[in-house]
Amino acid sequence: MKVIIIGCGRVGAGLAKALSIQNIDVSIIDNDPAAFALLGPAFKGNKFVGIGFDQKVLSDAGIEQADALAAVTASDEANLVAARMAKVVYRVPRVTARVYEPEKAKIYRRMGIQTVSPVTLGIDRMSSLIINPQLVIERMIGAGQVRLVDVDITPQLNNHSAKETEVPGEVHVVAITRSGKTFLPNPATKFKTGDIAHLFVTTGSTNKVKRIFGE
Repeated sequence: MKVIIIGCGRVGAGLAKALSIQNIDVSIIDNDPAAFALLGPAFKGNKFVGIGFDQKVLSDAGIEQADALAAVTASDEANLVAARMAKVVYRVPRVTARVYEPEKAKIYRRMGIQTVSPVTLGIDRMSSLIINPQLVIERMIGAGQVRLVDVDITPQLNNHSAKETEVPGEVHVVAITRSGKTFLPNPATKFKTGDIAHLFVTTGSTNKVKRIFGE
């Protein structure tokens, strides 16, 4: 698998190192050569100096053979241009971009580009910790209609089946973490006190989750 990353800030460098450790072919682009210092000496991928939407730079980085591209510069506009070019011009199968302004994410989605918004994720996480400390929103899915939520299993649900806590079309248990290990439940799986339940929850069903799993 070949991945191109545009932007070697903390996110870009961290992503590049995480993928490289998994033996994925990574090429990272940044217009500041000094930025590559964040990659550290163990990074095995390729580094290219230049603008992330410059066609020559992209070609040198091997975009014609890329399976995925992530645009994670500090500029929403640069990320949009680079992501759109990858999607439309080079037909890269998987394209994602970081977006600071949540409203701009709608533009990206109309173009078929997946987005990650640190602002939206931060707001959701902070509001969850303040209002619903038992429920931790890990991420929004799609346009925000579904959320991945983590819930601590309290003693009142000990030995109750995961299936009992589900609401068809609204709340679904997708995984359970127990003693540091995560697994997929089956209809007979029972919760143990101290488990973390990972749920898909539709927007508007948070109160049902609170009632089912306890305030």
